[in-house]
Amino acid sequence: MDRYPPIAEHGLVGDLQTAALVSSHGVVDWFAAPRFDSPSIFAALLDHDGGGYFRLAPDDPGISCRQLYYPDTAVLVTRFMSPDGVGEVLDWMPPERTGAPTDRHTLVRAVRAVRGTVRFALECRPRFDYGRASHELDPGPAGAVFRAPGITAHLRTTGFPVVRDGRDVVGEVVLNVGESAAAVLTVCAPDGPAPPEPDADAVTEQLWEAVDFWQRWVRNSHYRGRWSETVNRSAITLKLLTYAPSGAPVAAATMGLPEQVGGERNWDYRYAWVRDGSLSVRALLDLGFVDEAIAFTHWLGDRLRQDNGEEALRIMYRVDGEPLLTEEILPHFEGYRGSYPVRLGNAAADQLQLDIYGEALYALSEGREVGVQAGYRGWQVVARTLDWLADRWDRPDEGIWETRGGRQDFTYSRVMCWAAFDRGLRLAADLSRPADTARWTGARDTILEQVMERGWNESEQAFVQYYGGGVLDASLLLIPRVGFLAPKDPGWLTTLDAMDRTLVSDSLVYRYDPVASPDGLRGSEGTFSLCTFLYVDALARAGRLRMARYTFEKMLTYANHVGLFAEEIGPSGEQLGNFPQAFTHLSLITAARTLDEALDRARAEGRR
Repeated sequence: MDRYPPIAEHGLVGDLQTAALVSSHGVVDWFAAPRFDSPSIFAALLDHDGGGYFRLAPDDPGISCRQLYYPDTAVLVTRFMSPDGVGEVLDWMPPERTGAPTDRHTLVRAVRAVRGTVRFALECRPRFDYGRASHELDPGPAGAVFRAPGITAHLRTTGFPVVRDGRDVVGEVVLNVGESAAAVLTVCAPDGPAPPEPDADAVTEQLWEAVDFWQRWVRNSHYRGRWSETVNRSAITLKLLTYAPSGAPVAAATMGLPEQVGGERNWDYRYAWVRDGSLSVRALLDLGFVDEAIAFTHWLGDRLRQDNGEEALRIMYRVDGEPLLTEEILPHFEGYRGSYPVRLGNAAADQLQLDIYGEALYALSEGREVGVQAGYRGWQVVARTLDWLADRWDRPDEGIWETRGGRQDFTYSRVMCWAAFDRGLRLAADLSRPADTARWTGARDTILEQVMERGWNESEQAFVQYYGGGVLDASLLLIPRVGFLAPKDPGWLTTLDAMDRTLVSDSLVYRYDPVASPDGLRGSEGTFSLCTFLYVDALARAGRLRMARYTFEKMLTYANHVGLFAEEIGPSGEQLGNFPQAFTHLSLITAARTLDEALDRARAEGRR
């Protein structure tokens, strides 16, 4: 077992309330329950010795491993090939279909021999509460019960005897071609009823139920473009990362994975960012997933209604809408390959990031297309928010990238405040709702004039990260998408040129240069995968189709073996940061659709 397998050497399984990572060698080395943002049960990805893991794989050191998803599903298949035989482990979590929060979650691990003879070994070594809580073990011949404060884990096996190994259990089984076995782990509340004993027929039935669930869901997609398999995988990933009871997507399934191996940029991303979720609405609607888009707009409306302190909206919340995200360090975790500290919670939740108002209004206006319409009371909340923002948009803030180097007059924050008033005015007109339109119009126009004067750097011939600076920032790639400037505006085209000179490396895009614009943190980072897809989108809108398509195709080569992306791409092409990242996958969907439409128009017009 590799102490720290590459971040990209994992697939994701989940049940729409939480998720687990399974390495290409058959190890569950990340799993938190009962929710994405709950304490971990397996966290060997952050501390091999103390984090806990669940391994189910052959012991042969010379074995070859391959991993794939069963087509158009979230059922993960890990294949092991040796001279003696070929075996498979199928991992999945039965989807929670009620839409109600539950404390009971099940991970199914089915093993089978498809050729020859294969000896599978099992190790189940949970370490509850990020390795901080001890547990009691009650072993049995066909499983075990692990009891920790506040949570119980039941391991049940079929055809797979296990024995105690300290406070853990281990086992092995030899399977000949056509034979199968299973290990089923169910976590629940301490006083919850024990799960039923599994049998081979029940496990098989659960497998096909999961396959049918995901394949039926994917069939609802409207996408028929050039990259169907890639877009479908990104859509499934977004669905896996969404907490179904509230409709809130988390930024990623993990915490603490580094943006630079050995560095300190190790954040907890298991929360719902207003920005990420708002921009996902357009991607979901474009694919035809209306229910998911509606669920998030309802969640967003609830956040606007609640008391958020001095601000009308916070930048992130827990999946249930709770705003308290106190950041702490887990000193006993060594971190992924020594990337310390490992942070739990996220102090950026208390930052001021004014762009979120633009993204929130953008989402609400996009939802209007499919009949998502706030009632009169809901409209009053929107109008009150914009009235509040009219007096407060002109403030320095921490910006979209959550820098910890002090507040600035970030250009992107101003652009999105412009978008907030622009979309608010459109909604007021479309819905014939009462609004202080003169005040909103004045704010919108003032922002535009301010950005054009102070956000422009004459020597760079580009819009820059913050007023008076000279640093380029990839967040501004959203300028044409929200309509602040036309995609072929001369000033925007020279900004694209400047970004190509300073932020683009072999088609991959950096967020900004932290050396030229210190962000309060040590170390560097890789290129940001989200930004590369935003770059494709902007190039396609600008009519630079050859460059856009080549950049898109090259970026797809950086996906992992099952089509997933982390936050960043490192200097040697390795994936870095929390995994998989929802923002990257939603921007992939948007870029694919924009590029498809641009290529189709060019073909219809007889252009290449």
